[in-house]
Amino acid sequence: MTVPRSTLRLQFHRGFTFDDALAHIEYFAALGISHLYASPVTTAAPGSMHGYDTVDYTQVSAECGGEAALKKLADKLHERGMGLIVDVVPNHMGVAGSGAHNAWWRDILEWGRHSAYARHFDVDWHSPDPALRGKVLLPCLGAPYGDELAAGRIALRFDADTGRFNIGYGDHLCPVCPVDYATLLQTAERADLTALAERFRGLTTQPADQPRAAQACDALRDFAKQHGRAPIEFVLQTHAPEDPVTRDHLHRLLERQHFRLAWWRTAADEVNWRRFFDISTLAAVRVERPEVFDAVHALVFRLYADGVIDGVRIDHIDGLAEPREYCQRLRQRLSELREGAPYIVVEKILARGEALRDDWPVDGTTGYDFMNDVGALLHDPRGAQPLAAAWAAISGRSAAFADEALAARRKMLTENLAAELDRAARAVHRIARDHLATRDFTYTSIRRVVGELAAHFPVYRIYPQNGLRSAADNVFFERALDGARQTLSSADRRVLEQVDAWLGSGADEPASLREPASLRGGVTPPQGAAVGAFNHAAAARRTVQTLFSQLTAPVAAKSIEDTACYRYGRLLSRNEVGADPGEFALSVAQFHAGNLERARRFPHAMLVTATHDHKRGEDVRARLAVLSEIADEWSATLRAWSTLNTPLRRAPDGDTIVDALTEDWAPGPAAEAMLYQTLVGCWPPDLTADDEAGIAALAERVAQWQLKALREAKLRTNWFAPDEAYENACRAFLLDILAPQRRDGFLRELCAFVARIGRAGAVNSMQQTILRLASPGVPDLYQGTELWDFSLVDPDNRRPVDFARRAALLAEKPPSGFLASWRDGRVKLAIVQRMLALRAHLPELLSHGTYLPLGVQGAHAERVIAFARRHGNAWAVVIATRLAVPLLGSAAAPANVDADAEANAGDHAQSDLPLVEPARWEDTAVRMPEELVARAMFDWVSPAAPKVEDDGLLYLRDALTSMPIAVLVEDGVPRA
Repeated sequence: MTVPRSTLRLQFHRGFTFDDALAHIEYFAALGISHLYASPVTTAAPGSMHGYDTVDYTQVSAECGGEAALKKLADKLHERGMGLIVDVVPNHMGVAGSGAHNAWWRDILEWGRHSAYARHFDVDWHSPDPALRGKVLLPCLGAPYGDELAAGRIALRFDADTGRFNIGYGDHLCPVCPVDYATLLQTAERADLTALAERFRGLTTQPADQPRAAQACDALRDFAKQHGRAPIEFVLQTHAPEDPVTRDHLHRLLERQHFRLAWWRTAADEVNWRRFFDISTLAAVRVERPEVFDAVHALVFRLYADGVIDGVRIDHIDGLAEPREYCQRLRQRLSELREGAPYIVVEKILARGEALRDDWPVDGTTGYDFMNDVGALLHDPRGAQPLAAAWAAISGRSAAFADEALAARRKMLTENLAAELDRAARAVHRIARDHLATRDFTYTSIRRVVGELAAHFPVYRIYPQNGLRSAADNVFFERALDGARQTLSSADRRVLEQVDAWLGSGADEPASLREPASLRGGVTPPQGAAVGAFNHAAAARRTVQTLFSQLTAPVAAKSIEDTACYRYGRLLSRNEVGADPGEFALSVAQFHAGNLERARRFPHAMLVTATHDHKRGEDVRARLAVLSEIADEWSATLRAWSTLNTPLRRAPDGDTIVDALTEDWAPGPAAEAMLYQTLVGCWPPDLTADDEAGIAALAERVAQWQLKALREAKLRTNWFAPDEAYENACRAFLLDILAPQRRDGFLRELCAFVARIGRAGAVNSMQQTILRLASPGVPDLYQGTELWDFSLVDPDNRRPVDFARRAALLAEKPPSGFLASWRDGRVKLAIVQRMLALRAHLPELLSHGTYLPLGVQGAHAERVIAFARRHGNAWAVVIATRLAVPLLGSAAAPANVDADAEANAGDHAQSDLPLVEPARWEDTAVRMPEELVARAMFDWVSPAAPKVEDDGLLYLRDALTSMPIAVLVEDGVPRA
């Protein structure tokens, strides 16, 4: 396997194509990247800006340049000794426009259960709702069905190019089943159309009849070309929605189709196919089926076999029915296509204490776990309690994130994922009905139990094998059981215990529960029937376990990342994908433990601090983390700013100014507090209060974030039922507080505060960057984040990147040379370039080297993290400043900072550098490995060559003289 040294994530779309990436290959190579890491390259819905709404797995996206351009890009990469990794989306496909661009989806809408692709999608063809049996719910209407039909917005259409009838609604085109064409053509009462109708007479939906239907449609197409549309217009008029009689004909035609058009609001309660989370334009596919697996990966396998790509990233692994089996099958197939082991990483959200499974043959995760670890490391644990208390006092909401999470889970289960909960509960209920002892367990009681388990489930899902949960599963399942026991009534406890067993507890059950009903009653069936009954029972349990897992995963994602994280504002730097905002900080020892575990189990996992899905840019989070060190001051600042801007508050039903004593106002205390945090976090380092154009541009970006944040919180407004008056009032408040007339008021205070914490934020950013580049794993660089990344949630974090500017900023000198001008971000770019050069010079050291945590002692030991990497006789020692506010002199010195050190710091404490004055470190030192005591070391990121004392101590006053970080290697290693 060619393990990447480092990767660069690129988001491809029609605005940034394979040819665009090709134009920057020399920059990527000069930066030191070994592999490009591409967003999905398969054909997505037209205009897709992300590629996760695949509509054709077999073709490279033409909008991105097509297969020829992709191969040209790969060839150029290979010429430069680089490679290509692509994102694969095996869980779902795009079906927007009722699948107008998705041939698989259109086929099942046309032929229903007899479609060649009917089992490709996870459709419940046996819905308990008679109106949906054998049909697919299409919740695409903007208003109730009857209203839209009466308004004439649903119509019968004819496509002369294909000879097909469709039901049209806006951009949606739903195919009419050819079985109905004979009746349709006869309604016009024309001899020529009646003759054509004969071609369709006797058709059924059976697969054997579908080729004849295609031939008949070809004849209809040829007829339309020869005679024009006029004859067909007679057919369309007999189903025109404007007249009550013909509208009834249209309705009756719709009732006969294999789809049911419905108001979009019905999706949460009635959708009978698995979606990606709660998104009704993304339909889940059954990749666990061999024929679907082959179809989904046909292009990927061909590109890998041809040497075009070198590895894959698997999107949303937890959406799959059998992640372990999927990974095993994928690795086996890829290994058969080419010599060497393929590089495979999976997108997996891991909770604290949850490990990636050993029996998944992958190289690790895509790095959210590392992003969580390094992000928590930046926070001062002493800020947790006061910030939580301040948040509760200001917002009136709970101080504990767990409370918000549970409320969000219940809301998602009730309002957004009710259909998915119903489907899982029905599967359990079917098992209950098969046994005498449980046949009286009602559907409603089972639904309550399953709902409570899902509401309290602390991780994405379980991974049972052979119908049983593992010990690792039970660690988290027991927590869900405890939560359910506390909230369910005693009458439901027996149901809970039984559901626990069916979900794989392995608890002993009475024989009457283990035996199918057909084996009881004194009749002994044939051996074959007994085996079949047991197999049926086992299959039913596996179905229940799969449906439960495919319920808890979207509940976790939508409740935590997309709801609770927008409601809870203790400190937004901890509200990130893959993180638990309830976990405020991580100690140095805990961070080391995570790195050691990663090095031992998945040494080639990705390391990320920014992604296409992040809520806030890596440097936004790094700056906001500084607030944990000045919790009391920040809390006072929040209150002062709120008081200052009180005259600008709006009525929630409009943009009129309200009285200061009004209790209900826009944006409201919680949203206002989050807004101030966001402004502090994303404010560009060089933006001043009198830069009207710059502030106006930032205001538009923040307004876009604010709208998304308010809707995701689902409190005063949401995506399904937006309160536009409230949203407009919130926007007006934002634009008002950033208006030019505030330059001597709020804007001046905001700029001053950002300047006040800016240096500490930059120190955090450099610490975070060096840890990503030097820790065990494969560092990934998200596009454009070589410079400061003050982006917000998508689409802000997917804006165009000026790679030419970044290429022009590359320089062959150490990062310390750019520290004085740190605001322009060149120091960060230089750190990235320099460290990737070290990875190229000593590839084994940072890819396979042993990870050794190093002890730190002295007055400020808690403000340092240090470790060594060793491979053979090669060493690198990494040292980084952390929790730097007191030492930078930008806050009141805490009690443990010596007064003399404060005085001796001199003017440097007031300087503009994100660097601790060396004297402030006092006796703080790193305990170096014995092997390095006598060796000459130099700093890879500065001109320093600090000396290790004979007692094995390396003093920070010597090591961190010109940078807040150091990477010490032996003299003799060629400098980049």
